Amino acid sequence: MGLEEYIEHTLLKQNATKEDLIKLFDEAKQYHFKGVCVNSANTETAKQYLKGNDIKIVTVVGFPLGACLSEVKAFEAEKAIEKGADEIDMVINVQSLKDKDYAYTQKDIETVKKACADIPLKVIIETDLLTKDEIIKACEIIAKSGADYAKTSTGFVKNGVGAKVEDIKLMHEALKNTEVKIKASGGIKTKEQALELINAGASRLGTSSGIQLITSSAIS
Repeated sequence: MGLEEYIEHTLLKQNATKEDLIKLFDEAKQYHFKGVCVNSANTETAKQYLKGNDIKIVTVVGFPLGACLSEVKAFEAEKAIEKGADEIDMVINVQSLKDKDYAYTQKDIETVKKACADIPLKVIIETDLLTKDEIIKACEIIAKSGADYAKTSTGFVKNGVGAKVEDIKLMHEALKNTEVKIKASGGIKTKEQALELINAGASRLGTSSGIQLITSSAIS
């Protein structure tokens, strides 16, 4: 499987224009990326411009803080799916995890998963804000909740690193006896880094540097 089959070509900046989005969609078609990742307000535009392609439309909900009500995340997910989303990436409630209110954390995810039904749900745990023990616990909760992926980062944490190989390895170990897959996202800039993340256990890569990864000649 080529590297392009791992990549969700991503544009989540709040100042992105329709012209920027169309460019993203055209690039996704040109380079045969697995998917595009956009904000929920741009789901319908993605559906329109990617019609007839097998490129996945991935929509984020509760983004980027994850601090809104579970019902709001679920409603956003439902509407995104109505508009054409093939997959949903929700942000975990980081506060409840850090407060060790694991029942709330799990219920938050379950509420969105119920709204998604058979649509794959990825759960962004924001690894830059978590300890190793919290990362492990988050993965355990995700597995119990019925979600399909654990995802590292939003890419919006100030001074955050994003996807790190050691975190992917930790998540992979925590999820090894489950069917939950891993999406690495945030700060993926080089082909070498992308391959290291895949080798560590990532099944998907969320990045705005997809073309750079594909066209780089640094790593064969």
